[in-house]
Formats: sequence, C-alpha cells, structure tokens
Amino acid sequence: MTAVSYELLKQDKKTGARLGKLHTPHGVIETPIFMPVGTQATVKAMSPEELKDLNAQIILSNTYHLFLRPGSDIVKEAGGLHKFMNWDRPILTDSGGFQVFSLSDLRKITEEGVYFRNHLSGERLFLGPEQSIEIQNALGADIIMAFDECPPYPAERDYVKKSLERTTRWAERSLQAHSRPDDQALFGIVQGGMYRDLREQSVQELTELDLPGYAIGGLSVGEPKEIMNEVLEYTTPLLPVNKPRYLMGVGDPESLFAGVIRGVDMFDCVLPTRIARNGTTMTSSGRLVVRNAQYAKDFSPLDHNCDCYTCKNYSRAYIRHLLKADEIFGLRLTSYHNLYFLVNLMKNIRQAIQEDRLLEYQEEFFAQYRVNELRSF
Repeated sequence: MTAVSYELLKQDKKTGARLGKLHTPHGVIETPIFMPVGTQATVKAMSPEELKDLNAQIILSNTYHLFLRPGSDIVKEAGGLHKFMNWDRPILTDSGGFQVFSLSDLRKITEEGVYFRNHLSGERLFLGPEQSIEIQNALGADIIMAFDECPPYPAERDYVKKSLERTTRWAERSLQAHSRPDDQALFGIVQGGMYRDLREQSVQELTELDLPGYAIGGLSVGEPKEIMNEVLEYTTPLLPVNKPRYLMGVGDPESLFAGVIRGVDMFDCVLPTRIARNGTTMTSSGRLVVRNAQYAKDFSPLDHNCDCYTCKNYSRAYIRHLLKADEIFGLRLTSYHNLYFLVNLMKNIRQAIQEDRLLEYQEEFFAQYRVNELRSF
C-alpha cells in the first residue's frame, strides 16, 4: 500500500489538463494545486491558521535549510515536521539538491553525492541520496523527493546526459534508503535539460522504478517560457497517467496555466511571498506595486475583485504606509493576498476543467490580467 495515491477524476476535452485527487496520510488534495513554500518550516510572514483560512491544502518545506537549522534530529524529537510547525495538512519536502547545486562556488559533485560549504557557517558538509532521504524520513513529510542533480541552463548535451544518468542512479539509491514507504511517498525527478531525447531517457529510467509520483525538474532555471512549455509538451505525456505530475519552482499565472494545460497536477514557488515582501502584489488586472507613490492616497483595496482578508479590510494607502514604515504587518497583508490570489486561481482552474472551459477561462483571465504588460519575475 503506497502512502500517496492519485485519482484521476476528469480530463479537459480540449487540452491535457487533469482534474484529480491526491490521497495522502494527512488529507486529500484537489489537483491541479499550487503549494505555498515554507522553506524553514514556516511560510514567511504567515501563520498555519492563516494558511488554512485561505485554504492552502499542502505546503512545501526545504530539506537543505532544515538540515542546517535546527537539524532533522530536533524536528524528529519534536514528533516530526507536522507537530513541530503545528500543521496537520499534507507537507512535501524537496531533496535539498537544488539548494546545494545553487551553491556553485561552494560545492563539489561526486558520484557519492555533493560536498559543500554551509552558507551560514562555512563548515564543510556532505549530502548524498542516503543522507537526503534519512533527513526527509526524520522530517516526516507526506511526499519526499529523490536526490537529484539540477543542471544549469544552458548546459552542454554531454554534461546533461551524464547528469541525468547520475540522477537515475541517485533515485535508485534514494529508493533503497527510503525507510518509511508506508507513510511517505517518494517522488522521482525527471531531468534532461532542454534535450527531448534526454528527457525521454530520464522518464523511461525513472518510471521503471514505479515510484508513486514524478516531478519535472530542471525547468524555471532561466530558460525562456517558450522552451519550458515545449519541454512540458513532450515530457508530461510520457509520465504515467495514474501518478501525480509535479512541475517544480513555478508560480506565476502564465506558467501555471501553461503547466495545467499540458497535464501538470502540482506546482510550487516562492514567488508570491517573495514579491509580496517587496511590495508587489498580484491582482486580477495585473501586477500592482503598492509601494509606489501613486497609491499614497488610494483608499481602495489591492484588488476590487478579491474577497481575501487583506482586500476586505485594508486599503492600498494603508498597506503602502506600513511597507514604507517597515512595519511587519504590511508584508503580512501582501503575503496573505498573493497566496490567496494563487490558491483561488487554482480553484477557478479546477472549476473550469470540470466545466470543459479551461481555454475560455484562460482567455478571460488574461484579457483582464494584461499579461503582455507583465515583466518576467
């Protein structure tokens, strides 16, 4: 019996979009879903109660950061990540691989794993498949990720081929090291860069492991959106129909629609909370930088079409004042709004799939959102 199972409820008649349910030890998740990122066992500026209030069904936490601080042993002693952070809904932890590979000047890749320097203390550390899975088993998330190598963009074909083959070997070792298959589902991560045949090779090798779910990694790493969509176009249909599909590191509305239309079920990104802390909000008519001087006497809500806590209670002028005064409440209000915006967008997308009108909804959404005026975050 696998810890997590996917139930396909409906496929959109005109696209590859799927409506489904993901059954986990901590509850059922309706897909397609956007997952807020709680890097250090907290979604920045948000309480668990607020996340529930805006109906976040699942959140993501970061293995690398929790390994460094406070340490997986402390989280395990607390009763696992759910108890430690007082969150009783599903959690997904990433493998730590992406963070380690982001430390390009501070790390060395070997077949065993990656030697790197702690970005906090400078201490030399090691993380490989066995260590990553041991940490994730201690953290106790519902969904855990195999340790993978995320090649940069652009990258030479030979490098990407060797990298994806190492990722397969690391996935095999991750599976062998996984000690809690009955209550934690281990997902594999498809790599292969922007090379079609390498993506196909990665899918073939990983699906032979018969894991409970598969992520598409190595995208949203600086490549143009057209290339990301092209890779999704030929990669997603190769993945098992009866397993969840997860596109890592994507959270802007344009990419969420593009992924859903191509058959992706799960997404995560720090985007909504990161830009919120800079005073940038996502609204139904596009990006709004509430810090800007033009909103100093604007007593309307961030978004007239939004019924979130922030928009029901506070004005642009007040939120701008808080942000300019470096008041924490300001970035709490913008973070709440941005997360609500994306969670609500995914709810509307699910409804549109149910009604076989996803393409029409996409057109309606972007007619108002003015996608051409958006800068690329």
